[in-house]
Amino acid sequence: MKIVVAGGGIGGLSAAIALSKVGFEVEVIERAPALTEVGAGIQLSPNATKGLAALGVLEAAVAVSSQPERLEMRIGRTGEKVFSIPIAKEARNRYGAPYLHIHRADLIALLKRAAEFAGVQVRLGARVSAYVRDVDGLRVGLDTGAIVPCDLLVGADGVRSTVRRQMLGEQEPRYTGAVAWRLTVPADVAPDLPHAAIVWAGPGRHAVTYRVRRGELINFVGVTETEKFAGESWDQPGDIVELAGDFGDWAPPIPDIIASAASCFSWALFDRDPLPTWSDDRVTLLGDACHAMPPFQAQGAAMAIEDAIVLAKCLQADGISEASLRRYEKVRKPRTTKVLGSARANMGVFHRSNAITQAATYGPMKLADRLFPSFVRSRQDWIYGYDVRHVQV
Repeated sequence: MKIVVAGGGIGGLSAAIALSKVGFEVEVIERAPALTEVGAGIQLSPNATKGLAALGVLEAAVAVSSQPERLEMRIGRTGEKVFSIPIAKEARNRYGAPYLHIHRADLIALLKRAAEFAGVQVRLGARVSAYVRDVDGLRVGLDTGAIVPCDLLVGADGVRSTVRRQMLGEQEPRYTGAVAWRLTVPADVAPDLPHAAIVWAGPGRHAVTYRVRRGELINFVGVTETEKFAGESWDQPGDIVELAGDFGDWAPPIPDIIASAASCFSWALFDRDPLPTWSDDRVTLLGDACHAMPPFQAQGAAMAIEDAIVLAKCLQADGISEASLRRYEKVRKPRTTKVLGSARANMGVFHRSNAITQAATYGPMKLADRLFPSFVRSRQDWIYGYDVRHVQV
């Protein structure tokens, strides 16, 4: 039986690999003319890398990644450390898988290679624009005019999903109230920057720094609360001068990172409230198409990878049926909804607006890190400890 996957991003390619491994013929339809150097860094926590292991691509991901030594939070303007959690050995010992930082383009490239090796057909330069049911299954219409017959359509086509729009009608995403800046620079710009994922917290804004590509590049993301935004496309050019105005007076090496960048990108952050349903007959959704979330828990890619593997398990167990798609949603929806809530709450934690609220929030966190380190480490167990390989459907 044939499955069409709308979208050739992380979720779409992961789904294609997982579905092909359990015996389905799979075609991925991706609107981009080429899967080229797009995006920037992605954090892959242990729950995500356990998913990559299930897909058979973990070793390839480790080879092109950077592995952080610690997860830290610091005060943006002063650099004062709030907490520091060892993660390099801890990730494998506590959660059974590594914590990786990877460039999105590198992850997409290795997923595409794995998909094609598994027999997946990847069609570029085309977008799924509509689907029609008939007695034999589905006919999927592309914006090129082509018609692709299939037995199941998986909408992995992002926050503005065309598949979701046809399934559930027009539903505008929720603006989070924040805009993100992103850029990468050579690592020698800030040689003293720790090999760590660092959240730099400040009034109404925060930044994240970490290394990618085996430590060769520094990835910078800055998030600023604002009601003004030009668009939501994540490859939209930004203004370095404006970025410097937001973060240029923060603790070193952030000013050096920004000053050394030749260009940056800026995009508005949107998410969605949980949908009433993820599926309709032989059409279902995956990743950002059904649970878009802000990046404040670094779990967007992880949730899509987990979705892909659970969907394949459900279809392997029960075939392409309404029952299998209901089971997929039943297994995944509670977890993605909880992660969404946690991500939304983190923006407030990172953006305390004055000295009083900062002291009230960060003071206890700093004290707990010193006196009760095991408690601090356990706070992420419910996310990182999840092993999609052992999920029962």
